[in-house]
Amino acid sequence: MGMYNKGTVIAMKWKDWVHVTKLDPDKQLRPGDIDAIAASGTDALLLSGTLNVTKENLAALEKQVKAYNLPLVLEPASPDAVLMQGIDFVFVPSVLNSAEVQWVVGKHRLWVQQQKQRVPWDRVVPEAYIVLNPDSSVAKVTKSSCSLTAEEVAAYTVVADHYFHFPIVYIEYSGTYGDPGVVKAASDAIDKSVLYYGGGINSAEKAAQMAKYADTIVVGNAVYEQGPSVLKATVDAVQ
Repeated sequence: MGMYNKGTVIAMKWKDWVHVTKLDPDKQLRPGDIDAIAASGTDALLLSGTLNVTKENLAALEKQVKAYNLPLVLEPASPDAVLMQGIDFVFVPSVLNSAEVQWVVGKHRLWVQQQKQRVPWDRVVPEAYIVLNPDSSVAKVTKSSCSLTAEEVAAYTVVADHYFHFPIVYIEYSGTYGDPGVVKAASDAIDKSVLYYGGGINSAEKAAQMAKYADTIVVGNAVYEQGPSVLKATVDAVQ
């Protein structure tokens, strides 16, 4: 992506990102890992987690990574863990296949209410999440219906894109590698929204395969389990 002036990040075209690295505030990076992550060529850092995410550990992670010339994106798990200082964008998920309305719109209403409508809307990007790994923390917390066919995922994608006009549709297999056929079905159905894929990308081959269908791939667990070298391989595979 190259270097940029931090002050102009809001004007950047986040829709052009092809590789995003997800960092979990509840997990620890080893010394030197952040240097290697920043040098990998990834387009942005996404600060995101499901369990034990607090303003305190978010702030600690933001402090670790803020010195690098990379956009910082927060993906909040709840209205109580929203950090704005040092953050360039807030990607706010609505889990379309959740059984509970709070994960679609309820927590969003609460956040706006808590903020007394002082929300920096120029930095907020809504995401339509489709959660597909039943064993993942996000699926369990949101009570998502994960046994969806490719046709059903495609239909959710169309609803998100054409009906609700979400800027991002996010196919989330969190913790496992998903079905490329399902991601292809979402890709074939999508029009204006940007298609994100996350889950189980821990090699160049898997990165390249999902990048055939998704506009942007998200790599997370591999950074903690295998180290930044695999991250660099996934970047090289898609850029």
